[in-house]
Amino acid sequence: MHMLITSRPEPTPTSAHDRVYRGLRTRIMHGDIPPGQALTLRGIGREFGVSMTPAREAVRRLVAEGALTLSASGRVATPELSNERIEELAALRSLLEVELASRALPRAHMALIERLQTINGTVADMVARQDAVGYIRTNLEFHRALYLRAQAPAMLAMAETVWLQLGPTMRALYGRLRQKEPPHFHRLIIAALKAGDEPGLRLAVRSDVTQGLKMLTT
Repeated sequence: MHMLITSRPEPTPTSAHDRVYRGLRTRIMHGDIPPGQALTLRGIGREFGVSMTPAREAVRRLVAEGALTLSASGRVATPELSNERIEELAALRSLLEVELASRALPRAHMALIERLQTINGTVADMVARQDAVGYIRTNLEFHRALYLRAQAPAMLAMAETVWLQLGPTMRALYGRLRQKEPPHFHRLIIAALKAGDEPGLRLAVRSDVTQGLKMLTT
């Protein structure tokens, strides 16, 4: 009997490009790269161990999503947002995330509430450590866990695009605030979920996603 031996296929340019795209996207969303930071294709290629082509394709996608800016001279950087842009994105967060939370409420069973409480404990740990990137990552994990219950994938994808555009700015915000306590409104969100209180949930989510951003524009 002859055994057919198959070798694992070499990574294709598409998979390499997707790996770079996802890796950079996560770093930007979590505020790991500060606003106005210039990026080069060579530097991206070196970081992810890929050639210029996958790096260029990943950057092209991120520019299209508003996660990176591309100047007329070809300079690629994370965005530095104006007050007007911050206000616009805060309004988008409010509209999208209040609706997502409202849709999630009928499916918010105790297992989800317990998971949100656990995540919020990790958020508190990140605050205590003054870990801005860890704080943003776990804060978004809290919101994503709730919004997944809405079963509205198109709406959640739009919310994630807003998070992506705001990532570097959120890093600047939390670095400035030096807050010592986890978000007060997370506890109100959990309380409203337990009580089945839709108006209370909508208010808590709206306050949570807009209050910090308002501080940036004052």
